[in-house]
Amino acid sequence: MKKGNRRRLESRFPPFLFGLYLVTLLLMSGIHIGLVTLINENPHWHTAVQILIPTAYWTLVAVGLTLFTRYQITKTYDKPMKELAKAAAKVAHGDFSVYIPPLHTSNRHDYLDLMFLDFNQMVAELGSIETMRTDFIANVSHEIKTPLAAIQNYTQLLQRPGLSPSERDAYLSAIQGSTRRLSELITNILKLNKLESQQITPHRESYDLCRQLSECALAFESVWEAKGIEFDADLEDRATIQADASLMELVWNNLLSNAFKFTGPGGTVTLQQTSDEQSVSVTISDTGCGISEEARKHIFDKFYQGDTSHATEGNGLGLSLVLRVLQMMDGEISVDSTEGEGATFTVRLPIQESNKGLDV
Repeated sequence: MKKGNRRRLESRFPPFLFGLYLVTLLLMSGIHIGLVTLINENPHWHTAVQILIPTAYWTLVAVGLTLFTRYQITKTYDKPMKELAKAAAKVAHGDFSVYIPPLHTSNRHDYLDLMFLDFNQMVAELGSIETMRTDFIANVSHEIKTPLAAIQNYTQLLQRPGLSPSERDAYLSAIQGSTRRLSELITNILKLNKLESQQITPHRESYDLCRQLSECALAFESVWEAKGIEFDADLEDRATIQADASLMELVWNNLLSNAFKFTGPGGTVTLQQTSDEQSVSVTISDTGCGISEEARKHIFDKFYQGDTSHATEGNGLGLSLVLRVLQMMDGEISVDSTEGEGATFTVRLPIQESNKGLDV
């Protein structure tokens, strides 16, 4: 519901109800005066009858008003509160499919309607969090189980007698790769958890982005040489931004790592940086396998790996980390890709007001 609608609250006890009580009591008083006048005009009536008539009359009036008031309280408060209590009990026992319909239409919502709407929204959020928690545990368990199973298998193979030195080296190399993957998984989980729980406070400082990009790219020199990949870089001489350098290094390393990982031998990876008065843009392109339209919808989800052929080379947390860091830096990331023709990731970072006027 829009905030503007939330202000249009209708009282649970509207003024006409109090007017109804007032008119009713006045009518009852008028009838009482009529009864008294009638009794006075008939002095021959027995004294008990003179007392019984007003008493019976006001008894009926009291019973009627009591029943009507009880009906209004039950309808207005008691029944809705019981429904809310039952729904809350279901949620407390783990049922997040609960929904309480509002009592009125949207143009007549009162504060109980808003309470129900807020309750429904809270339950929906809790259900979403529970689903994410379950998926997260399942994904983590699977990701941890895979390298552990590989380590167990290769250690059993190492115990076999008569292994040649080449076989032993191959098994040890496989164990080392699995332990490295497991270590990276745990490190990324801890980093992502700290970022999402805001345990890491970004330390913004002015620094040269072009120099950082150059250093990150050179760290992958052995990778592109080993795969015979052509690497092209087009950077300005200097581009000063205000951000957390260590966190931004995480962004560039993840994007460059993915570009080289998904680009086959003889392919091309391009790093380009441009800037204007409002923002700095960094584009990382590759000529790899590309990303399907369906995969593009989920590539920033935790543990999502669109290309299962490279599943053993990562854990699906890299782009989740990238997105979270850029959100903290007030930046944004977009992807443009055609399956089979490579992918292009573009990162845009705003230039802070205090930075305008610096040489970029």
